[in-house]
Amino acid sequence: MQRLDPATKSRADVRRMFDAIAPRYDLLNRLLSAGSDARWRRRTVERALAGHSAERPADVLDVCCGTADLALAFGRDPRTRRVAGVDLSGSMVRIGRAKAAAGRPALAVADALRLPARDASFDVASMAFGLRNLVEPERGVAELARVVRPGGRVAILEFFRPEHGAGASLFRWYFKNILPRIGRWLTRGSALDAYRYLPESVDGFASAGRVGEWCERAGLESIERESFLFGSVVLVTSRRQAACTTAPRLVAAPACVA
Repeated sequence: MQRLDPATKSRADVRRMFDAIAPRYDLLNRLLSAGSDARWRRRTVERALAGHSAERPADVLDVCCGTADLALAFGRDPRTRRVAGVDLSGSMVRIGRAKAAAGRPALAVADALRLPARDASFDVASMAFGLRNLVEPERGVAELARVVRPGGRVAILEFFRPEHGAGASLFRWYFKNILPRIGRWLTRGSALDAYRYLPESVDGFASAGRVGEWCERAGLESIERESFLFGSVVLVTSRRQAACTTAPRLVAAPACVA
């Protein structure tokens, strides 16, 4: 695989990269985060489902679902009625389907910038570690907002460049120097490029504050940020304005997955 430049990447580049690393994706997530990624996902579920209950369950769409870890976490929570997940990588979706039980969650291959869902058709729209991989990330936020019902929540979990403190400096060094070596050792061959791309994509990505601004422009409010791992991982949550009937739309919605 050729070196992938975060600044000039295409949808096809991203799809090929994630197809290549799909077989080892879960293992790498566990090792590279020391198991913390599962805790971050649980926290995302907890924040996204706030206000829901088993008597008032939520419909959830997980975008850039990968191998479905976050979608599965939503599916295990009794406050969830139904879960759908979409990802650009067919290899990731196939692995996610193998992990799912009895079709829960329902997974499909789809583009995050053109979600196959009607306006205001879900109570929650989530995305874990996918936003910075989008060719147009602000448009991706607008799509999350579009598919959420008034009063519903958007939850975005993402890597960001940590700025301050000794811990942040140590993590930046690890991210740039150790992570690619571990990725090469575990995945070899074509997948190496993905773990060179990861720190480069984080370095060149927007701040968590900027993502909050995108949420505001998409018609979302009550924007909150929760940081983990010296600020290198941030959960950005927001709520669709209850008074709105539709969120700002940047693309037409194709046929529904729901």
